Amino acid sequence: MLDTHTHAWGPPSPAHPWTNGPLVEDGVDSFSVETVYRGESLLADMDAAGIDEAVVVGYPIGEWTDNRYTERVAREFDRLYGVVMLDQFADGASEELRGSMDVEGILGFRLGAICPYDRMWETFDPEVEWLREAIDETAFWEAARETNALVQILAHEDQLAQVVELVETYPDLTYALDHFAHADPEVPPAEGPFARLADLADHDVAVKVSEIPHRSLEGFPYRDVHDHVRWLVETFGRERVVWGSDFPNVSDVAGYGESLRWLDHVDGLSGEDREWISGRAFRDLVGLE
Repeated sequence: MLDTHTHAWGPPSPAHPWTNGPLVEDGVDSFSVETVYRGESLLADMDAAGIDEAVVVGYPIGEWTDNRYTERVAREFDRLYGVVMLDQFADGASEELRGSMDVEGILGFRLGAICPYDRMWETFDPEVEWLREAIDETAFWEAARETNALVQILAHEDQLAQVVELVETYPDLTYALDHFAHADPEVPPAEGPFARLADLADHDVAVKVSEIPHRSLEGFPYRDVHDHVRWLVETFGRERVVWGSDFPNVSDVAGYGESLRWLDHVDGLSGEDREWISGRAFRDLVGLE
């Protein structure tokens, strides 16, 4: 099993202080893990839950473009991969991307399209549209193409038109959309803005059924999102639907095991479907053996 969405971070230091107040003050204190959550701790929790490998997504507890710890765990632990966070508008962004992609185990980068650009990773606002402006950063996207970087995007379902525009502009890149686009579980998947995902089904795009304990309005096994999962499998095929826990972020409401075992309760999925969703699909997407 491969968990496509986890986090890990080291302690603060003068060179790398913790700067994101909402995460420090309201986030990590509510988790059921230690405040400093190193790669070693993640591996121990993975072992307890039966997870073989995981992707560590950059965690903005410090300066959000500081990828030092994410790159460190990808280098040091064979079972961990990394996804960094980059400012594609910054001077030298293309070279930053190339440098990160030269680190063994780094698979790509994540864009916080749901965040205001001037308050990146501090808050969410589904009305922001800077992702559309980012399409014009052609040198950055050329670097993504040259390095075969995975483009991971956190966008709200109301922002999917921007995502479609990006993908159609750069159709030869590989994409993954986080947390099934923050869909509203109370709206049937084919009837609301979530249905716009179907416009991406002919492209090299995967959708993550991740952070489910937070996205659901119910308790385990989160049945109000099961229709969305089935719709995604029908629309994209099981080869492009991928599971991620978002651990330890979800540990305020669920254990690591619960963030995985809910898949066993989704009616209509075969054992082979679950095998694809819980590891095989992502390996195929990014070319892992």
